[in-house]
Amino acid sequence: MQIVVNGQTQQAPAGRTLAELLDHLGIDAARVAIELNGAIVRRDRWKETPVESGATIEIVQFVGGG
Repeated sequence: MQIVVNGQTQQAPAGRTLAELLDHLGIDAARVAIELNGAIVRRDRWKETPVESGATIEIVQFVGGG
């Protein structure tokens, strides 16, 4: 299926949840926030939130420093 992640069109396996998509993309889930189609999705809902074809996803990674 085709989705948009951080402004870039990508192909992803169909039938994935947000948590599975992060794993597929190789992103550490402990350090990100996710917006799906304009709405922030709480971390405790990632395992049950499906990603559908045409979805727009913004993944923001937290970076430490000073």
